[in-house]
Formats: sequence, structure tokens, C-alpha cells
Amino acid sequence: MTDVADRTERYVADFEAFARNGASGGPEWLRELRQGAIARFAELGFPTTKQEEWRFTSVAPIAETEFTLAHAPRSPRLAPADVEHLSLGAGPRIVFVDGRYAPELSAVASLPQGVRAGSLAAALGTDAGGELARAHLARHARWQESAFAALNTAFLSDGAFVHVSANVALERPIELVFVSTGRADSDSPTVSHPRSLIVVERGAQASVVETYAGVSDDVYWSNVVTEVAAGEGARVELYRVQREGRQSFHVATTHSRQERDSYVALHAVTLGAALARHDINALLAGSGAELILNGLYLLGGAQHADHHTVIDHAQPHCASHEFFNGVVAERAHGVFNGRIIVRPGAQRTDSKQTNNNLLLSTEARADSQPQLEIYADDVKCTHGSTVGPIDQMQLYYLRSRGLSPEAARGILTYGFGAEILDRMGHPDVRDRLDRLVRERLA
Repeated sequence: MTDVADRTERYVADFEAFARNGASGGPEWLRELRQGAIARFAELGFPTTKQEEWRFTSVAPIAETEFTLAHAPRSPRLAPADVEHLSLGAGPRIVFVDGRYAPELSAVASLPQGVRAGSLAAALGTDAGGELARAHLARHARWQESAFAALNTAFLSDGAFVHVSANVALERPIELVFVSTGRADSDSPTVSHPRSLIVVERGAQASVVETYAGVSDDVYWSNVVTEVAAGEGARVELYRVQREGRQSFHVATTHSRQERDSYVALHAVTLGAALARHDINALLAGSGAELILNGLYLLGGAQHADHHTVIDHAQPHCASHEFFNGVVAERAHGVFNGRIIVRPGAQRTDSKQTNNNLLLSTEARADSQPQLEIYADDVKCTHGSTVGPIDQMQLYYLRSRGLSPEAARGILTYGFGAEILDRMGHPDVRDRLDRLVRERLA
């Protein structure tokens, strides 16, 4: 058996043990979904740099490491102060430790009527939650095309479930905090597969913050999938903050589906992990839908972060505006691949895509690939990217006003990131992220 087959078979064996130890107790449709997903993972295997979608990112460090499936931690337990330090603290908070719901660390008592937020595993055990989950879970994320999404679906056990009923408006954001503790009791690296489902029904409004963080600098792996469903006329803002440990791996898939006249804004801030990959897929499935895709990655040391985005304009009269900025220092490597698809019949599409990268050292590297696929003739679509160091003319101007080289570079670098932060709608979240970005740049 080849090494590649060995790596795949290891997870198939882990799945069989997972199924024997309680996963078989779920509803029949979920058991079938898991079985189909692990079979698909076995077919796909881990991607390699020979594949176009992965040519700038090697996942060999993940594939070659033997991970143990994370379980509810025995000791030490996290203290509320630990979670307070890791979260943004902008509203009601739901906490997950190594992918499992932690009610003792969560605070959701202030949720208004018509809003449900908590454990996905608990929702699957209720009639209403189970029906809603069945209607949306694994319906949007294309696990048949992604080995990592398939693996997450196979080990689907717990995660976040947020449901906002029709015409309900949330004044404060709901924060989902996913904390990884690092190593298992066996002292081997752990992997967790958190799953989040966010459903905002017709005419409702909600802001959700996803925070992924670690309390250890050990090697561990977070393999995450989030699905967002926005009903007709719904307004959704999703803030995603990735600040994992320095030796960790973070692979994420975010899929959103928008119905007629809906609005979705996704703001992704990437700060942590040694190796990070985030696939973002947005389907504008209803006429008049609008999408804002807003991203910032700040990388240093030997960090590697890869963002792949696909915006699918399936209906006419839709708009999407995508802005990703990257600040890459030392020996870090940033990758951006953005693809906009305008389907036949999606007339009057208005789509813009921009990726800008600021290199702070001669060893820093950025690869940028904006792409357009247009199959309609009455559209307005643009894309572009830049990669380069700090503008010397701007630096000279600030230094001529009496600033030191360090202060001038700091102002220009912060301004590069603030361009992304300024597009965030919720003031409390924006201010907290601003402080986080300032601390990182300092």
C-alpha cells in the first residue's frame, strides 16, 4: 500500500471507530450522509500541488501527521477568563472547545424571541431543529468536490447552530468561539471538525462573529465548515477571525446561499496558524442579491495562508464587491485566488474584485490570481491585483513631516489594513478588530 493510500485509510479507520462510538445514534439521513462523505474522501484523498487549485499550497504537513480525533477535554478545563481573552466580546457568546459545545463557558440568555443559537448536536435532536438542519446541512457546502469538506462532513458531530426567524432583527451580534486546546491525553496532535449552520429567514437581520483560536502552541488541526443560508430580503453580516496557534493547521470552507433581494457581507480576518487555507464559495441564487466579500490577512514568520474564493452569479440583477488585502512580512507567503462566474442569463450583473498585497521584506511572497468567467453579455465586471513593497514616495512624505522610519511604515501598513476594516458594518465589532489588528502590526 502506498503512503498516500495509508494516509487515507487511517481516516477511514478512525471513522469506523467514530461510527461505533456513538455517531450511529443520529438520524438515519445523517448516518447516510456521513457514510457517503467518508467514501468520497477515500476517493479524493488529500490534494497535492499537482492540482491547479492547490499548486501554491502543499498540505503534506497535514497529510503526513497522525492526528487523533479530539474529544471533550478532561483537564485542564478552560476558565471563563481564557475565553474572554480570545473572544471579541461584542454580544451573546457560544463557546466550543475542541469542536464540542461548552455550555458552562457560553452566555446566550439574552437572545430575543425568534432566535435560536447553540449546539448543532442538540438541534439535531429536536423536531424543529432537526427538520431545519436536514433542509440545509450539507446542502450548500460542496463536500463532493473537496476532500477537507468531505472529511468534516464524515465526522460531523457538533458545532454551532444559529436560526433567526422571519422578520426578526438582532441588534447585537452572536459570537461563536471555537477554542482548540492542543494535544490529546495520548500526547498526539488532535484534529477537530467543527460544523456551523447559520439560517437567517426571510426579512430577518443578523450579525454573527466566528472566532477560531488556540490556547496552545502545540501542533493541532482545525478542519472547519460553515454554511450560511440567507432568505428573501434577509441581511446577514458574518465576521470571521482566525487566530490559531503558531504551529497549528487551519483548513476552512465557508459556503453561502442568497435568495432574492438578500444582502450578505463576509469579513474574514486571518492572523494565526502556520498553514491556513480558506475556501469561500458564495452563490447568488436570487435576483437582486448583493454580496460584500471583505478580507484581510496579516502574516509573518514562516506563515502560509491561502484564500480561494468563488462568487457564482446565477441570477440577473445581482451585485458582488470583493476586496482582499494582505500584509506579508519576513518569510511568509500569502496566496489569493478569486473567481467570479456569471452564468448564462445573469444579465445586469455588477461585480468587482480586488486583491492588494503589501510585502514588508525581500523574502515575503504573494501569489495573486483574479479570474472572471462571463457567460452573459449585459454585465459590468472588473478585477485586478497588486503586489509590492511600501510606496517610497509615501514613506518619504511622512518622514519629511518628522516621523521616524518605523512610525511612517507603521502608519502606511495600518492604513493598508484599515481600508478593509472600514467596510465592516457593526461598529463594536469593527472597533474590537481594529485593536486586534493594531496589536498584531505593532
